[in-house]
Amino acid sequence: MIDYIVRLAKRFAVLVPGIVIAYFSVHDIFPVVDKQVPVAFAIFITYVLGAYLLIPLAIRLARIFFPARHLPLYCVTPDGFASDPLNIAIIGSKRRLVRSMRAAGWHVADQHTWRNIIREVAAGILNQPYPTAPMSNLYLFGRKQDIGFEIPIEGERGHRHHVRFWATTYENNGELTAKKIRWHERKERLQGSDLLWVGAASRDVGFAIIKHNVQVTHMIDPDTNRERDLIVKGLAESGLLSSTQDIRLGRAYRVSNRALGGHLRSDGKLQVVRLIDKE
Repeated sequence: MIDYIVRLAKRFAVLVPGIVIAYFSVHDIFPVVDKQVPVAFAIFITYVLGAYLLIPLAIRLARIFFPARHLPLYCVTPDGFASDPLNIAIIGSKRRLVRSMRAAGWHVADQHTWRNIIREVAAGILNQPYPTAPMSNLYLFGRKQDIGFEIPIEGERGHRHHVRFWATTYENNGELTAKKIRWHERKERLQGSDLLWVGAASRDVGFAIIKHNVQVTHMIDPDTNRERDLIVKGLAESGLLSSTQDIRLGRAYRVSNRALGGHLRSDGKLQVVRLIDKE
């Protein structure tokens, strides 16, 4: 009962700033903009300012005082909300990771910049392929993903297989366990041939609205275990996989996704892949 009350209070704490910002946008921003441009454009500008600037800013300021605390079961959004489950890890250098994933048919995702976002939107409107489209930034180890890979699904706009990876180190003394992974490693640009690339694999299946800020995002297929298996199978068929090992991060669980009406399922396992040791 206490946990339920706490969750309800947190949701209410997110709702209140949203209501305040919505009121401010309609009462103050919209009338000013409406005097300068046509009403349809004024509505669009008001939405963009509220959804992509004011609401995210309010939530991120709140996270400074109330940081998210969770077991390393999933990565989080820039606002600190739970996102894709951690379900795969690959041991090897960055060069070996990229080579192996490409051999398995994956494309390295472009950086998440405004130029690439505009290119992605244009490709979607014109129904043109963009196999290296950028991914939104998710966070683990206190930083956004170091690299992402994807495979577009032909004939399905907004559908793709994708995985984000974060590099970290681990205690290399015997069998790898969850406790030997350095979950608090916050250094960027880690180097070496024996890095652990912790990943979150999932599949985009269309578009949806983010429930806490009304932004447009991708809807994710709930079965994240299947996406992990797809990567492992591809690496095995490429001939660059040495061995695999399952690490139990927690029990099987279901987590609500940030997309309205979305959720994700995980068996709570991190499947660790060792690549063949050759450059």
